[in-house]
Amino acid sequence: MDYESKKIDGVLKQDYAFFSHGLEGVAAFETAISYIDGKDGILIYRGIPIEELAEKSNYEETAYFLIYGSLPTAAELKEFSEDLESHISLNTDDIKWLKDFPVSAHPMDVLNTCVSLMSLPEGGNYEVCRESDLRAGIQIMGKMPSYVAAFDRIRKGKQPIPPDSKLSYAANFLWMLNGEKPKKKEERIMDLCLILHAEHGVCASTFGTLVTSSTFSDVYSSIVSAIGTLKGYLHGGANEQVIRMLERIGSSENVEGYINEATKKKEKIMGFGHRVYKALDPRARILKEYARDLTDKRDEVLFKTALKLEEVMEKKFGPKGVYPNVDFYSGFVYKALGIPTDMFTSIFAMARCAGWIAHILEYRESSRIFRPRGIYSGPVNVKYIPIKER
Repeated sequence: MDYESKKIDGVLKQDYAFFSHGLEGVAAFETAISYIDGKDGILIYRGIPIEELAEKSNYEETAYFLIYGSLPTAAELKEFSEDLESHISLNTDDIKWLKDFPVSAHPMDVLNTCVSLMSLPEGGNYEVCRESDLRAGIQIMGKMPSYVAAFDRIRKGKQPIPPDSKLSYAANFLWMLNGEKPKKKEERIMDLCLILHAEHGVCASTFGTLVTSSTFSDVYSSIVSAIGTLKGYLHGGANEQVIRMLERIGSSENVEGYINEATKKKEKIMGFGHRVYKALDPRARILKEYARDLTDKRDEVLFKTALKLEEVMEKKFGPKGVYPNVDFYSGFVYKALGIPTDMFTSIFAMARCAGWIAHILEYRESSRIFRPRGIYSGPVNVKYIPIKER
């Protein structure tokens, strides 16, 4: 075949609509779940501004709203919360798995493995339908806080703590993690963090979820894809890296030197910039004030370093649309709640599970398998050389 005649500017002509590196600016489907206005820093869940939900809602209500598409009645919310609670307790197999994992394992790898193991009782009999998807999704949401908290205790040589049926989703997590009933303020802030992280459009992990579910795979596998995607430091793992970066900087006096050196080396400043937002991330604005309120004397130097970093970065790169994102201040809040740094992304996954499930259910209604094209830029007409002649 004459491949040369098919080339345009040295690349083989192929059957594709257009090219966008990283799919930037490409819309692949319609969604009614959330909307982001990156220019003005606006985020809404099903029409309600994130600021209003953060002020007036709780995580269980927000999760219901995302998944079912309407705010629940008191009876519906009670039933939904009880459904989540029915899955929160760990059984003997769960505990055995967690104790068999290396204590050096990253919590995101543990969470990913646990969700995968949850699918085993299905025995290959998973039926792809709304009822099965909802059942599996609620089961995963219910179990996630227990897996995360129990593994942290086990790796520290402590026994897992059973959940308390009288506590909310957020409070139960802190109870199972720290072994102390959280104060109302701590519960509220944990709840707020879960709301702010519950959904964010077609981010990388949500797209990963949908790529898997578009093949009509089960919800367990779809969420495993999402967790693996979220782990990366260019996505959910950034909140861990922000704290580590600030610790390396050491103090506010070192900020300008650090930024200059990083810019010179073309290294990323963690917690800044976003593919969509070209204004301040509204979630960062909310979390900044809670981080300021919660930060104690032990982390005062770290927080002052963060404030200085934001100030310098805004002067240097604000005109280019580079501002703090949700990851920049969330780590301070988690740290103040007694959550280890390497668990920050697991909290993100716990919260975002609601959004992932909502998208799976929505996309199933008009599902089309994702199959983008790659532009071939390799050689053509290469001759095969027998192995003895190479």
